[in-house]
Order: sequence, then structure tokens, then C-alpha cells
Amino acid sequence: MGKGWVERLRLSPSAWVGLAMLGLFLVLGVIGPWIAPYSPHAIDLEGRFQSPGAAHWLGTDKSGVDTLSQLLHGARSALVVSLTVVTICATTGVLIGTAAGYFRGVVDDVLMRIVDILQAFPGILLNIAVVATVAEPGLGVLIAALCINGWVGYARVARGQALSLRERDYVQAARALGASNARIMTRHMIPNLLAPVIVQMTFGFGSVILVEASLSFLGLGPQVDHTWGAMLDQGTTFLWKEGFGYYALVPGLAIAWVVLGANLAGDGLRDRLDPKARKVRG
Repeated sequence: MGKGWVERLRLSPSAWVGLAMLGLFLVLGVIGPWIAPYSPHAIDLEGRFQSPGAAHWLGTDKSGVDTLSQLLHGARSALVVSLTVVTICATTGVLIGTAAGYFRGVVDDVLMRIVDILQAFPGILLNIAVVATVAEPGLGVLIAALCINGWVGYARVARGQALSLRERDYVQAARALGASNARIMTRHMIPNLLAPVIVQMTFGFGSVILVEASLSFLGLGPQVDHTWGAMLDQGTTFLWKEGFGYYALVPGLAIAWVVLGANLAGDGLRDRLDPKARKVRG
């Protein structure tokens, strides 16, 4: 059994680098607000636009708020949004995709046409349309906007796997023994189609961070200044101010760090969990 786990964990170096990058983001997202040196709401107008120094390691913004504290609190917000959206979308997509692939016929046609309709809209525009319906969108509205079409990719992956798994001998045997459809899907099909879904979730983690930052950059996210998108918006506004041009790099590099880590980890997991990739590599 031990050797089996070693074999499963034998990822490429780049995949381990990606997992380490995501791990650092996870840790800072959890403990960031506790280790932040200042409150993200501590305004000090006399200390505006300070350069990095001993008192403020990353300087201050237009209101004199400590940049490092904003970054750490923004990591918590980004982590909550990404984990919640990916979890909800993956769960919804797997359930819908598995049902479509297992039942086929009318159920498959109806569910996949819904997927097609949602995919016909540009994703970011649909997110903007949902968030814009609320005067002051909060975290809940942002999560709902990202979930409304975020599950369709997972549904397509799950459906494709379910169409193949429903013909396997162990599924046919369970059906012959009188197992219910719900039991067959939850006990025999979903556990065996999770590998590509996990890869999809890893890539989706970075995508959610990008979309959340984009909406906050446009002023459509939570109405606070310490989200990474809002920090990026402020940084670009004062990009040419002397001694403040670095500010936009702070949230930009944080976003790039998470997205790069998700992509590296996703590539490594795909190579490890995809049977075709293993066959080509072997």
C-alpha cells in the first residue's frame, strides 16, 4: 500500500512547485489577517504614498493604508471566493454531468442544452450582468455571479466520463443486482470520474482568482479597497506618480503567483492522472 501511495504522489518537479505556490497562498489566506501589521482600514492621510520602509514594508496607498496589510487581507478574500466557487461549481457540475451521462435521452438533451445556452454567453459579461443588478455587491453576490456559469465546464467533463463508465461491467452488475440509480451514480460512477474533475478544479482555482480580480478592478466586486482587483485599480490610477509606480506590481504579482501555481499544479496532475498521458510517457 505504501508503494502505491508513493507511485501516486510521483509528480513532476514543476507540479510540486505549483503545489508549493498554492500552499503558500492558502497559508497566507488563512493567517494573513492575523499577521497583518495594520488594519486595512487604518487611514493616515499624512502618510500617503509612502515608499517601502521599516514602518511599512510595501509602502502605503492614497489613503495612507499599509499596502502589506491590504495584500494579506485581500489574500483571505481571494481564498474564500476561489474555494467557495470551485467547490460549488465542481459539486453542481459533477452531479448534473453524471445524471446527463447516465440517463442519456431526454435528461441528457435538456441538461446539455442548458449548458450550451450558458456557454453561448461570454463568461465575464454574464458575471458583470449579474453583479451589476445589485447597487453594492458583496461577497455573496460575487460568488453567485461566478457560480452561475462556472459549473458548465465540470458538467461537460463529468458527462463525458459518465457516458463511458455507464457501460462498464461493474456498473452493469450493480444494476443487475437491483441497485438504485442514485446508488450507482454516487457509489460506482462519481468516485471513478473524479480524476479529470480534480484537474479541472485546479485550473479553475486560478481562473476564479482572475475573474474575481477583474470584477473588483472594474468596481463590481465587494466595496472595499483591499481586494487584489481594487488594489490593482488604484495602482493603475496612480501608475505614473513618482515613487508609487511599484504599487500596481504588488497585487499583480500576487495574482500571477496564484494563477501560475494553479497552472503548474494542474499540468502536473493532468499528466499523472490522465491514463493517455501515462501511456505516452511510459
